[in-house]
Amino acid sequence: MLSEAAATSSTSTLSLEGLDDVEDFPWENEGESSMSWERYSHLYDLVQMGNKAFRENRLDEAINCYSRANNVKPGDPVILSNRCVAYIKFGEYLKNRPPSVSEYRPLSGLDPTTHAGLALKDAEKVMSMRTNSVTSYILKANALILLEKYDLARDVIYSGLQIDPLSNPLLNLERSTTSNINGRRNPGKPLRTDDFDCTLCLKLLYEPITTPCGHSFCRSCLFQSMDRSNRCPLCRTVLFISPRTCTISVTLNNIIQKNFPEEYAERKSEHESLTNPGVDLLPLFVMDVTLPCQKFQLNIFEPRYRLMVRRIMEGNRRMGMVIIDSATGSIADYACEVEITDCEPLPDGRFFLEVESRRRCHILRNWDQDGYRVAEVEWVQDIYPPEGTRERNDLQEMINRAAAYARQWMRRAQEVAHGDRIRLAELFKAEGMMPSTQDPERFSFWLTTLTNRRPSERLELLRIRDTQERLRRGLLYMKAEEQGCRLQ
Repeated sequence: MLSEAAATSSTSTLSLEGLDDVEDFPWENEGESSMSWERYSHLYDLVQMGNKAFRENRLDEAINCYSRANNVKPGDPVILSNRCVAYIKFGEYLKNRPPSVSEYRPLSGLDPTTHAGLALKDAEKVMSMRTNSVTSYILKANALILLEKYDLARDVIYSGLQIDPLSNPLLNLERSTTSNINGRRNPGKPLRTDDFDCTLCLKLLYEPITTPCGHSFCRSCLFQSMDRSNRCPLCRTVLFISPRTCTISVTLNNIIQKNFPEEYAERKSEHESLTNPGVDLLPLFVMDVTLPCQKFQLNIFEPRYRLMVRRIMEGNRRMGMVIIDSATGSIADYACEVEITDCEPLPDGRFFLEVESRRRCHILRNWDQDGYRVAEVEWVQDIYPPEGTRERNDLQEMINRAAAYARQWMRRAQEVAHGDRIRLAELFKAEGMMPSTQDPERFSFWLTTLTNRRPSERLELLRIRDTQERLRRGLLYMKAEEQGCRLQ
């Protein structure tokens, strides 16, 4: 595939040094007592095939051989070093490929930035294992130059020159990076026009995505629009993209970030305020009352909540579960924080979530933000008797008795539910969520989750700050269900 790479490299505008050849793998099986001779021989053959392919400019085959060798022996510095060189040469080839060649041999999604990033990861691993080797500094510097991160590359070069001040590759790299930095220091910034604005929010593009039809939008703005229609907001072309597969336009993002740093910083701060609202602010999913120590699944399909979930997943993965209070007709005064433990984006834009409830909170006030509710909250805890007092000892004894009764109750419930797979799954899940008896509040909430309660009853349990009262109610609910009747 890459037989023209040699010709391309000779006309390269990049100043890459010290990448003329790769290391040969030692034939002796020294210090490899954990590896059989057959396995080591197979490893040796893979590296040799990779080296042969590299020297014949078949870089894609070389990378494949090195990757297979790395699977056999992960973390070997020779294998990682050779693969790093191949990645850099491959990225250099892709970056300097003439347009005329691309007409006959399409890139098919190959990206020089991707290969340079992979090379940088390998170089950093090699550097961690060969701290006194100049080669590791040469590899990392070349990868950073390919990524056009000249300031970072120069820092790496200076660190390498402290080990070997006479290294010709490092000295040559130092001269080329210095000239690049000086040449780019004041190139003349483009005028700030609305060409750099998102046509949806009318602000500077942040994390821009360029659609197949050629229009650019902020990532969050585009997918917020696509929650309602899968067409381009400008030309109405049908778009077959999703947040899971679509990446930002790296070049356009770098141009904006370098030329308008202050405005870009403002946009970044604005975005982070939406994804990380603060310790006392909580986005709300208005559906039902949830108690701490529960685990369940959610299917998110409403556009407003799809937007909320995308923002949550970029932040702390937490939101509040709350219900509309039937007594007031407005959002209830207590909610429960839940954490998204697993999020599966679906092709049609929906999200399938697995969540676990964590702690309760009192809602002080709430407001609308882009269609969903956000609340200012205060975190609520039960009021315990002081340690060492008779009341605290009585509470602990009550918890221990309740724990023993709960285990017996679950065993009996599992026997009764034999054959009912859904009920059995619920009981097994509840048993796995059982907290320590040394945490009275969480244990009391867990006890109340063993039976199905009405929303109004669950809301009242959230409001209670007396652990003993919650324990009494939980035991009463369990005994009532065991007797086959519901507490009125």
